[in-house]
Amino acid sequence: MIGRLKGVLVSKQPPWLLLDVNGVGYELEAPMSTFFDLPEAGREVTLRTHYAVKEDTVALYGFLRESERSLFRTLQKVSGVGAKIALAVLSGVSVEEFARLVQTGDVTALTRVPGIGKKTAERMIVELRDRVDGLGSGGVPAPSGGAVPLDPVAEAGVALQALGYKPAEVTRLVRDAAAPGDRAEDIIRKALKAALR
Repeated sequence: MIGRLKGVLVSKQPPWLLLDVNGVGYELEAPMSTFFDLPEAGREVTLRTHYAVKEDTVALYGFLRESERSLFRTLQKVSGVGAKIALAVLSGVSVEEFARLVQTGDVTALTRVPGIGKKTAERMIVELRDRVDGLGSGGVPAPSGGAVPLDPVAEAGVALQALGYKPAEVTRLVRDAAAPGDRAEDIIRKALKAALR
């Protein structure tokens, strides 16, 4: 199992990133919470990882914080919740905010995350209420700016679709969130906040 990778960040195109570890390129899928705090390409980064093997696929997921990886794993123990929904949760709310939503039983707020319907939100609350207490923030790195991508609006749109938002909704969210000079991460962050209101 691969539990941690330390290497040079080659590229980041949400939700995917490529990490060069001593000449081996690892392609990882990561939540937007991790993308927001990644350094610019060419810089060294350490990621906690989750290695998943299914019947027909192998996937590697990357997280900057242990609390995010822990929640990612915990979420998948809920019936009907897989990696895609777990990534959408981590992309939409912080670990601390998710814990608060579960503890207060806020079904409405949870259903604003793509892929989570009322029944899934209710299952999360019932099954995770006692488990989210131990999830705290861990190892939050200082944010650092990255280079402006060639087309941040398109990049943000692709990332939001990968998180489960429908194309028409992505178009609206990106249009409302994008401002001149924004990086893809900025547009995604603003769009996710708007979608969860």
